[in-house]
Amino acid sequence: MTAPFAEAIEAEVSRVIDGKPEQIRTVLTVLLAGGHVLLEDVPGVGKTQLARAFAVAIGGSVHRIQFTPDLLPSDITGVSVYDQETKHFVFHAGPVFSNIVIGDEINRASPKTQSALLECMEESQVTIDGETHVLPKPFMVIATQNPFDMDGTFALPEAQRDRFMARLEIGYPDPGAELAMVQSRKTDAPIDSLSAVTDLPKFAQHMEQAREVFQHEAVEKYAVLIVRATRELQNVRLGASPRATLQLMRAAKARAYIDGRDWVSPDDVRALAPLVLSHRLVMRDADASYEVAAQAVEQAVASVPPPAVRQR
Repeated sequence: MTAPFAEAIEAEVSRVIDGKPEQIRTVLTVLLAGGHVLLEDVPGVGKTQLARAFAVAIGGSVHRIQFTPDLLPSDITGVSVYDQETKHFVFHAGPVFSNIVIGDEINRASPKTQSALLECMEESQVTIDGETHVLPKPFMVIATQNPFDMDGTFALPEAQRDRFMARLEIGYPDPGAELAMVQSRKTDAPIDSLSAVTDLPKFAQHMEQAREVFQHEAVEKYAVLIVRATRELQNVRLGASPRATLQLMRAAKARAYIDGRDWVSPDDVRALAPLVLSHRLVMRDADASYEVAAQAVEQAVASVPPPAVRQR
């Protein structure tokens, strides 16, 4: 049974993204868990619209950053400018100061510019000229990227991929959903008619309650063993990090909360493992696709027997 607040948000977002309930549920799970999501797919499948729809649905502010090869780190975080009148430097906040930041085509910028998001994503703050500026709460980066084999793209640094809680693809809609999309956009764009179904204080309260979801020690061990198993696979050069373990459990709590439960089940961990772990793996074959990494995670999950845990 889906929690009412989650059902309302998903229904509002689905007005823009037709036929993608699983992807919408995943983004909501990551948002509720306080994480960030990486959307990878070809252009034109609704990645940016999905991010904007979530910002509207939770009543939050949103800024979009179009990543280009000439984008500078200060274009993201902001810059201190010397004021001739006051004789002091004045900080001008960049677009990262928002509840939801859309990093559009993030892998079109240089690795140096991409790394400007690292502190933002990990600590929800920006440090400029030795001064720390706290970002608004909740804070989430929804980054979109084009497949690596497209012209003009840079691979994301490993440290930055590790900051994203989950990675998913939107994919092309099925024929029925695509027809519905065409028919619903004959006059106005659905994104213009969306409205907030909650507000930031209420959503922040749901985030706090999601963190209080009970996780049995056996489920914690189950998550740890799965992550450790990714480090022992022969075709994996670098397995998932301890940060991945923490984010896997945070996401599992959020998934349970959305399902209306106050306890985490092994199914939550098993279902989220490919989404949370696959993009973090560094394969021995440098040309290995994401699908190969996902299969490696599935192999790691299959090697660990799930615990028998009673609900609370």
